[in-house]
Amino acid sequence: MTTKARLSVYLDQELMRALAAYADRRGQSRSLIAEAAIASFLSPDGDERREAAMTKRIDRLDRKVARLERDLGISVEMIALFVRFWLTSTPPPPESDRTVLRSLGGDRYDAFIDALGRRLASGRRVAQEVVEDRNPSE
Repeated sequence: MTTKARLSVYLDQELMRALAAYADRRGQSRSLIAEAAIASFLSPDGDERREAAMTKRIDRLDRKVARLERDLGISVEMIALFVRFWLTSTPPPPESDRTVLRSLGGDRYDAFIDALGRRLASGRRVAQEVVEDRNPSE
């Protein structure tokens, strides 16, 4: 058995409570937890482990950003295709009806924005509904 040297350390109250709680959960002494933490901190491969953990997190974030970019690209293409289809297939209204239609359009737009707000608040997404419509058995 190796002999251990005594070390007195002053800790912030919050850090001391956290250390005590962790030691209690693990069923270990505070000294053993502190010794392991110091050994880990001073370990020559500690930097490599931290770098590996950070690299793993960055890779995960990179994949999420790539998915978001893909989804955004799909959304933009979908909207552009819809607008193009609508513009090429809908004839312009007669000049005499345009004032009334602008007023109706404003009312319909307000209703659309209200519906969009309710939809976003509910958490449901059109993309999920499309997946469910294409694969009803899932």
